[in-house]
Amino acid sequence: MNKKILLIEDNEDVRENTAEILELANFKVVTAPDGKEGVEMAKKEQPDLIICDIMMPGLDGYGVLHLLGKDPQLASVPFIFLTAKAERSDMRRGMDMGADDYITKPFDKSELLNAVESRIRKADILKKEYEKDIDGLGNFISDVAGVNALKRFLEGKKVNHYRKKESVYLEGNYPNGLYYINKGKIKIFKTHEYGKELITDLLKEGDFFGYTALLEENPYNESAEALEDSEITFIPKEEFQNMVFGNVSVTRNFIKILTKGVIDKQERLLDLAYSSVRKRTAEALLLLQEKYQHKEGEQFSMAIARDDLANIVGTATESLIRTLSDFKEEKLIEIKDGKIRLLDEKKLRSLKG
Repeated sequence: MNKKILLIEDNEDVRENTAEILELANFKVVTAPDGKEGVEMAKKEQPDLIICDIMMPGLDGYGVLHLLGKDPQLASVPFIFLTAKAERSDMRRGMDMGADDYITKPFDKSELLNAVESRIRKADILKKEYEKDIDGLGNFISDVAGVNALKRFLEGKKVNHYRKKESVYLEGNYPNGLYYINKGKIKIFKTHEYGKELITDLLKEGDFFGYTALLEENPYNESAEALEDSEITFIPKEEFQNMVFGNVSVTRNFIKILTKGVIDKQERLLDLAYSSVRKRTAEALLLLQEKYQHKEGEQFSMAIARDDLANIVGTATESLIRTLSDFKEEKLIEIKDGKIRLLDEKKLRSLKG
């Protein structure tokens, strides 16, 4: 289906010529001769992109952008200003109000089409449904900034090396940036007032973390620690916030991912309160498989400290060891050289319920 473009331009010659270029490129074009009619046309047609002149009698382009920004159905539609004025202050004002791009008249055909196609392509990315988890966040960041964006986003950033059991950040500290795991495994955990840990998340290569406190501008309510020797890239706070808050659709998608993460943690806390140690141990082993299995279908095994596994399950280390011993006798798992190997995934899933 051809994308629909709304062109708002008071100069008849410019309007007709621009519409012709867009139609030859297989876009469906609807036009309006002034700002007031343009706003009405936008609400009626629900275009995929809007091109709007700035200097128009009555309602100018800034007024059009302001009114459309208040409409939830149109606020995220890509908006390109078209103007003969090239002063930097005018460009800055438009961008600050939420415009996506700026084309200065006179323009050539390729300049117009490159801008339109680029903005429509980015808008399509932002409409995608992402998994509402840490993997979805990585895919989302990659897509939002374009091809090879994740690599460019991380290039030149400081890479820190953490030894096994070394802290990345502590509960109560204030965040200064976002973290990305180049290599290794990280645990996120809360500490009880008597020193008991509860592991709330497990992270792997390619995951981002530390973003919730960063967005809320609050201290961390959890701690992060390396489960093994790890390499982590640090992304300064300002760069992360510019990416997330620079576009309404980006912000909306990011909030969906964060919300799903909160719901998952709430469900896990309910399991800790009402499920048996046996069921929670099966869930923890399957969680490790989900997070750290290298190839789908292969038999999963992993070395993990028993106290860390107990902190995932939410039980005493002694209770965990007894449960693992039961699982071993039932041929659900095998323990060799400190590694736990899953032998009967189907049965473990039935225990999980």
